[in-house]
Amino acid sequence: MSIRLRLTLWYSGLLAATLLAFGIAVYGFIHWNTYSDLKEQIKAQSEKLGITASYNIFDMRNIELDLRTRIENKDMYVQLVSYETGIVKVSSNMQNNVIPYPKRPNVNTTPVYTEIPVMFEGSKYKMITYQTPVMIDNRLVGLLQVGAIPYNEEKILTGLRNTLVFSSLLVIIIAFTVGMLIARQALRPIGRVIHATQQIEKGTDLSVRIPSEGPRDEIGTLVNTLNSMLGRLEKAYNELDEAYMAQRRFVSDASHELRTPLTTIRGNIDLLEKMWGQAGSRRGEGAETSVMALSNEYLTISNEAMSDISAEAKRMSTLVGDLLALARADAGYVMEKEQVLLLPLTEEVVRRAGLLPRQAEWKVGDLSQLESVQVYGNHEYLQQLLFIFIENGFKYTPSGYVELSAVKKDRHIGWMIRDTGIGMNSDEIPHIFDRFYRADESRGITSGTGLGLSIAKWILDEHGGSVEVVTREDEGSTFTIWLPIDFPERNDSSIIEGTDSIES
Repeated sequence: MSIRLRLTLWYSGLLAATLLAFGIAVYGFIHWNTYSDLKEQIKAQSEKLGITASYNIFDMRNIELDLRTRIENKDMYVQLVSYETGIVKVSSNMQNNVIPYPKRPNVNTTPVYTEIPVMFEGSKYKMITYQTPVMIDNRLVGLLQVGAIPYNEEKILTGLRNTLVFSSLLVIIIAFTVGMLIARQALRPIGRVIHATQQIEKGTDLSVRIPSEGPRDEIGTLVNTLNSMLGRLEKAYNELDEAYMAQRRFVSDASHELRTPLTTIRGNIDLLEKMWGQAGSRRGEGAETSVMALSNEYLTISNEAMSDISAEAKRMSTLVGDLLALARADAGYVMEKEQVLLLPLTEEVVRRAGLLPRQAEWKVGDLSQLESVQVYGNHEYLQQLLFIFIENGFKYTPSGYVELSAVKKDRHIGWMIRDTGIGMNSDEIPHIFDRFYRADESRGITSGTGLGLSIAKWILDEHGGSVEVVTREDEGSTFTIWLPIDFPERNDSSIIEGTDSIES
C-alpha cells in the first residue's frame, strides 16, 4: 500500500470518526429536545383536562373528554380508567381503542411518563403517555392517561438521521478524493527522489542530484540532505577510486623499482660466476696460469659488479624501509620520544647530505636559530624527515642549488629547504603528501614510488608539526618544516610528577 493511499485513508478515517461523533451528538441533542417538548405538551394537556378529586368517579361516563382534548390538540389521546367500576373512557379519536394501562396494585401514586406500544388501524405504534393517578380521600380510584404518537417527530428525526448519514458519506467521499489529489501533489517531490535514486542505482554516475523545488518544508530538507549525502558518497567513491588507482600505480612502480635492482644483482652475479668459473677451469694449468687468469681486467670488472650489487642492495633496503615505515604508520606505531637538541642533529644531517649524489649545489644558510633549541621527538625519525625534503630537493633540481636554513616564530622552530628546481603546479600542492602520489609523473623527469612525502607527513603528525609549501613551476620550491619547541602536555606532566615526589 502506497504512502499516498495510507495518508488518505488515515485522513478519511479521522474525518469519518469526527463526523460520526458530531452526527451522534447533533442527533442526540435534537432527539432529546424534540421528545422533551412533546412530553411537556402532554403534561400540559393532562393538567388542563381538570380531572380532580371533586369529580364523582362513578359519573365519569358523562365527562366530555373528546371535546376538551380536541380543543387543545387533535393529536392527543385521552383515556380515563376507573378502578372502582372498571369503566374506561376514551377520547373519540381513539376509535374505541384502549391504551394499555397498569393494574391497580402496580400503579404509582405520582405521575409518570411511559412509552407504550399501541395498535391503531392494524398498525403498531409507540405512544408516549403521561399517567396521573386519580385520588379521592387519599384513595386511588382511577388513572388518567394522556398520550401522543410522535408521527411528526419520528419523521423529522428519521429525516435528520438520513441526512446526517448521507451527507457524512458524501463528505467522506469528497474528502477522500480531494485527499488523494492533495497527497499526490504533496508527495510529488518524493517521486522525484525515487526517480533520481533509481537512476543512480542503475548507473555509475554519482554526480546526479535530486532537483530541489518548492518550499523549504520537510521534503525540501530531505532532498537537501540526500543531495548532501550523495555529494559525500561521490567524494568518498572518487577518493576510493583514486586510492585504488594510486595503489595499482604503486604496485607497478614498486615492482619496477624492485625488479631493476634484482636484475642488476642477478646479472652481476652471473658475470662473477662465469669469471670465477673460467678461472677455476684454468687452475689445472698450474698456479702461475691461475694467477694469470685473475688478471687486472677481471679484478676491475669484479669490483664494479660488487659495487653495483651493493648500490642496488641499498636501493632495495631503502624501498623496504619506506614500506616498513608506512606499515608502522598504518598499524598505529607510537614513536619513542625524548628531548632532542636540533642544532647537533641538523649539523649531522648537513654533513651526510653533502655526500649524497646530486647535480645541484648544496648550500647551508643561517642555522643560528637552532642554538639551544630542543624539541620533544625521536632523533632518528627527525633526521629521516629532514633527509626526505633535502633528497627531494636534490632529485628535482637538475641545476642551481638546494639551501638549508633555520627560522623561528613564536614557540615554533622551522627548517627551510629552498631549491631552484623544476617546481610544481599550484594544483598539485594539496596532493603531494598523499601516499603513492608523484607530482612530476606526467613529465617523467624522475623515478620513485611517491612514498617519501607520505612518510614525512606521518613523522610530522607524530611530532605535532606542520609544513608550508611555496612553489612555482620551473622556478623552484621552498618547504618550511615547523616543529613546536615544547609540548605543554609534557610541562604539565613534569609539574605533577614533581608535586607527587615532594608529597611522598
